[in-house]
Amino acid sequence: MDETTAELHKLISQQAAIAHFGNFALREPDLMVILTEAARLCAEGLSVPFCKVCRYRAAENDLLAVAGYGWNPGVVGHVVSRADLSSPQGRAFITGNPSICDDISREVDFELPSFYAEHGVVSTIDVLIKGDDLPYGVLEIDNNQHHDYDQHDIDFLTGFANVLAEAVATSTRTRTLRESVEQMQVLVDEKDRLLEQKNTMAEELQHRVKNNLQLVYGMLSKQLDDTIDPLERKGLSAIARRVFTLAQVYDHLLGREMTRTTDFGSYLKSLCASLADIQGSANGEISLTCTTDSLALDLDVVTALGLTVAELVANAYDHAFPEGRGAITVSALKQDSEGTRAILTIADDGKGFSINGGTKRHGVGLVRRLIEQIGASATVVSDQGTVWTILVPTPGQAAS
Repeated sequence: MDETTAELHKLISQQAAIAHFGNFALREPDLMVILTEAARLCAEGLSVPFCKVCRYRAAENDLLAVAGYGWNPGVVGHVVSRADLSSPQGRAFITGNPSICDDISREVDFELPSFYAEHGVVSTIDVLIKGDDLPYGVLEIDNNQHHDYDQHDIDFLTGFANVLAEAVATSTRTRTLRESVEQMQVLVDEKDRLLEQKNTMAEELQHRVKNNLQLVYGMLSKQLDDTIDPLERKGLSAIARRVFTLAQVYDHLLGREMTRTTDFGSYLKSLCASLADIQGSANGEISLTCTTDSLALDLDVVTALGLTVAELVANAYDHAFPEGRGAITVSALKQDSEGTRAILTIADDGKGFSINGGTKRHGVGLVRRLIEQIGASATVVSDQGTVWTILVPTPGQAAS
């Protein structure tokens, strides 16, 4: 093989090595693996025994060997030189130009660590590895023989350094992205932890409130059993009924995530069933039926409506049926298919009563205050029975 053919074969091999390395660097996520492979390929491509990658450390203003090929243990991880003109590496870093040293023994101004002599290094080439703000460092090949390097050798090493620069930038971006994702995951995990803690505390609070209301209801019921005076019994009964209704709200919420809304339809069915059980023992021939749609309402609205229904149903049981027979119906239905309006009806087929807008009889005063409190509107008709019609504001809708 003549000299020209050999030189052409060398150039083709070097270009193939750069292409192979570029493809490898794009697929490899570990920067240290990329740097180590670059050192190996550069040494083989220029037929030298040693190669290393030096990273610039701004705080120390030095060049640290972070990857290498052919060196004895301990060289990688060693500071090679200051990042100044006192070494071939520093000179390439400072000037940005390739630094070629055919015989380091003649460079009396250079300050090099002892491992150069221990490995018999006599010649070097250093090229800059660029960076976004500051250069990353330098790529250096080292030879234990005198050698005259040509422009092709410098171009080969520079090509590797340019691919390394892009690999370093990609690795930095990937690391930053990964750290951002990890930080976001930490925030998500913390949010989930706090949400779980909040739900646990809310559930505990619900249990405590429910238990306390049931305790109060039990005490009132016991006091009611021990009370003979009709007026006192009536007052205690009304208070006990209202406490019971509040307890029903919390009983309905248990086992659900604490939110600002709940299904009023489901709650109303449960409330009516409980009211029928309580009143049924004393009013066996009075029926109570309940019909509902699923209605998501604010908890404050649900509480006020629950108290309203309990008050009106109890009034019907107590006052509407002198002969002890009749029917009470409760319904909560959507007024349209979109569920933007809802109507609550409490009706009985009893004797009715004389309506007075300012009266507090039969709980009318309390009912009107509760309805006004939640922004609802109500009408009552008492002719051959009584019908309360309450237009309920749904979330996002004003009362009509």
